[in-house]
Amino acid sequence: MTATRGNMLEEYQLKEVLPGIDGKDDVVRKIGSPTTISTFDENTWYYMGQKTKKKGIMDPKVVDEKIVIITFAAADGKVLTVAEQKNGREQIPIVQRTTPVSGNDFTFIQQMLGNVGKFNKPDEGVIGTSGNR
Repeated sequence: MTATRGNMLEEYQLKEVLPGIDGKDDVVRKIGSPTTISTFDENTWYYMGQKTKKKGIMDPKVVDEKIVIITFAAADGKVLTVAEQKNGREQIPIVQRTTPVSGNDFTFIQQMLGNVGKFNKPDEGVIGTSGNR
């Protein structure tokens, strides 16, 4: 089974984006929305796509990957560069922070023994809600 994810731009699509002429709206109209925008610079857009192939129950393997980086001028918003990144994702900045969640962090033992002693033993011999025998 073969699957394509993201935006696998073709050469003819990249040639339609004209540096110094096209703005952000023109780029979106010509090749679509970016996969992601740089966390630290809103004038850097990334178009990422990959093709994977899966055989049977094995994990899918990446057979093709394409990353295109489009940068815009801060002053007028026009395209500065259109470049394909050849060496994969290593140069793309990734934010490593995590979203904090409320609650407690329990160890494995605390999780396993967490309910021990939390429940009351039922009163023996009590019938109904009035407590009369």
